[in-house]
Amino acid sequence: MIYFQGVSKAFGSHVVLDELDLDIPKGKITFILGKSGEGKSVTIKHIMGLLKPDKGRIIVDGFDISDYSKDEVRLYRRKFGMLFQHAALFDSMTVLDNVLFPLREHTVMSKKSMLSRANEVLEQTGLPHIKRKFPSELSTGEKKRVGLARALVAKPKILLYDEPTTGMDPLVCEMIDKLIVEVGNTEKELTSIVISHDLKAALATSHNIIMLYKGKVALSGSPDEFRSTKDPIVRQFFSGKIEGPMEFF
Repeated sequence: MIYFQGVSKAFGSHVVLDELDLDIPKGKITFILGKSGEGKSVTIKHIMGLLKPDKGRIIVDGFDISDYSKDEVRLYRRKFGMLFQHAALFDSMTVLDNVLFPLREHTVMSKKSMLSRANEVLEQTGLPHIKRKFPSELSTGEKKRVGLARALVAKPKILLYDEPTTGMDPLVCEMIDKLIVEVGNTEKELTSIVISHDLKAALATSHNIIMLYKGKVALSGSPDEFRSTKDPIVRQFFSGKIEGPMEFF
């Protein structure tokens, strides 16, 4: 679904992506890992078309997006759904109106069709009973699920999860991990990309893991390949120890 071919990006003298090559398979759950400052967010911004590479090509769904114009990027972003770190719900809107928002803004569907689709994803995420509530009345886990329902409502080809479990208690983390898997199993064509520091979740829920280090891919492969790797950088990251070859800056 997504290919980076020799992608470089620098901000001033600071090189974030250094001739990065990676691929993200279609219809799978891919986790992108790495310590802070390794380019995870910059990679996602390139995928979204928010940044353009200094060098290299980015192919998404068969199209080279590297030189898209603003208008082309605006249309291209309709391929995406996104679950933000803190759900980013509109406090003045009910759950139902939050979920309906992308359809009202970006489609010409009839009101009946929009309501039908919104109710469908609310059912899918286990939320039909709270659709008249406001975000202030919801638990942290419920807010996350509403954010996921809103991300799914327009039937995106690619769903991005931005640090979905950061700052959450273990029960909410497990609920979100299960939702990611359930959505992936239900939406067979959906490509899910999770930016995370949660190693346990990556090993338990992903089909594919990409670890970034110094602007390149340290390792890309299945959870089993990550469990068995002898790569010292990857092993240090997974061990959570300061001692080792990984540089901290």
